[in-house]
Amino acid sequence: MSRDTISIHFVNAALAGVKRLGMDVETLLSHVGIEAELLRQAKARISPEQYTRFIKMLWMVTQDEHMGFGLQPRRLGTFAIMCQLIIHAKTLGQALELSAQFYKLFGDEWSVVLERDKHEARLVPFVPKELDPDHFITESMLMIWHGLASWLIERRIPLERVHFGYARPSHADEYDALFFAPVMQFDTQRTEITFAADYLDLPIRQTEEDLEEFLKAAPAQLLVKFKNTNSLTSRIRDVLKSQIGEEMPTLNDVASMLYLSPQTLRRRLAAEGKSYQGVKDALRRDAAIHLLLNPKLTLEDVAQQVGFSETSTFHRAFKKWTGVTPGLYRQLHGYH
Repeated sequence: MSRDTISIHFVNAALAGVKRLGMDVETLLSHVGIEAELLRQAKARISPEQYTRFIKMLWMVTQDEHMGFGLQPRRLGTFAIMCQLIIHAKTLGQALELSAQFYKLFGDEWSVVLERDKHEARLVPFVPKELDPDHFITESMLMIWHGLASWLIERRIPLERVHFGYARPSHADEYDALFFAPVMQFDTQRTEITFAADYLDLPIRQTEEDLEEFLKAAPAQLLVKFKNTNSLTSRIRDVLKSQIGEEMPTLNDVASMLYLSPQTLRRRLAAEGKSYQGVKDALRRDAAIHLLLNPKLTLEDVAQQVGFSETSTFHRAFKKWTGVTPGLYRQLHGYH
């Protein structure tokens, strides 16, 4: 099971469409075990499994793959038909071009354009700003297209640059897991992701049989699956995961395991906007959130499993991380 968690920001942002349609948000959230009170906790987080169920629920209640954001609904099954079209392409470049042409049949307002020059390729989303105030659809389209492209060639495509045509948001730290790249800039002329053009020449590795299985969970799984695994933060999390309930290794210990000097590890973490203590806290927070969703575990059990000998210390740490106590977090997810 993934130990990552997802900021409540993305839940709030995804609800803009159904709010526009006049649907009852509290009732919708209750169907996936999320209490509306959680939306008002800026530090709150949910598991990837909860988020996937939440997105699927929005598609079902709106019968719209754009979840109520557009002026006209994008009927359910559109993504699947597009995939059935592109699965027969010879190369990734051909598949992405076919996908772009397919969606242009619905008009030019909502589209993703593939650009290519000698060394670089870019995916550029075009979404009406007034219909996407929190950039949720814009970012989701990029994650889905990047995830689909990676799935088609059976390897994660590393991004070289990510540009966002809007100001740096308060939740920008979340973007490391979603769009990690050596260069990530805000307030640029337009939003785009850039990767090496050579990937466009790689052959499609998936078959119609593979696609049938893929579509059982896609595109929702693409919003949580093909995350960055190349960052130093991700590598440190992998080292620490097996030791969550024990005494955590020191920064020097982890540096040695990764064949780095302590100074280099600190410097590279800082370049990713992270600290070693912050990585440890985030890992414990994510593990605690997953464990709290298991009603068989007491709060004392959860505290011990994430490395706290005193439950009161765990309570304080969890509230600092998420804005709510562990007990209240459980209540807000329907576990009493």
